[in-house]
This record gives sequence, structure tokens and C-alpha cells, in this order.
Amino acid sequence: MTDSVTDDLKPNAPAMGKGAGLPPEEIDRLTDDIVAALKTVYDPEIPSDIYELGLIYRVDIADDRQITIDMTLTAPGCPVAGEMPGWVENAVSTVPGVAGVTVNMTFDPPWDQSRMSDEARVALDMW
Repeated sequence: MTDSVTDDLKPNAPAMGKGAGLPPEEIDRLTDDIVAALKTVYDPEIPSDIYELGLIYRVDIADDRQITIDMTLTAPGCPVAGEMPGWVENAVSTVPGVAGVTVNMTFDPPWDQSRMSDEARVALDMW
């Protein structure tokens, strides 16, 4: 069983579903470590990580430590569309305590620049 809450760290943060049966300190650790893992994944054509770009729409942490991630791409025709979900799965799978990872690709809603963090806007000079 999981429940969803919004991560208040930044305005366009993904929804973070958190396992209600896990201790709060473990949920916090997993959340921080998953975000850190997501920040290691970059689109090769864009000098900002996928988390700061706002490509991650939802991260769900189930009680059994299975992680489900809903993500998108900057454009449906992105040249790495077939590879990026695997990169995300591999990165998050390295987080201690994660039992498994499922990555779902979605284009609803379509990504737009309003989803980017200030950090990504600075990196891409998009003010």
C-alpha cells in the first residue's frame, strides 16, 4: 500500500508516493537517495539532469520497496527514447534498499519548459 504526497522541495517536483508501512526515516532516506540517483541521468543533448529538467512526473515507493517511476521526455521523438527508461531503472536500482524498479513512459501531460527547476534554467540559459 502506498499513498501520494507532493515533494515541497521545488515548485515542479514530482509526486512522491511513499510506503506507509516503512518507517518515516527510511522513506526520507530512500526518497533522498532516489532523487540523487535520478540526478545522475542526463539526456546526452541537454546539459542538465532529468530530475531538474522536470522529466520525472511521479515516484512511488511501495511498502515492499518496489519503486515505480512515471517519466516523460522533452519530445516524443527524442533520439534516446528507447534507452533512457533503462538508464533510469539502472540508476535507481543501485540505491540501497530498493527491491526493484519499474519505469513507465508517458506523454500525458506533455513536457514543457515550465517543469524545469531554476537550476536547469540557469544551466540552459533559459530565463
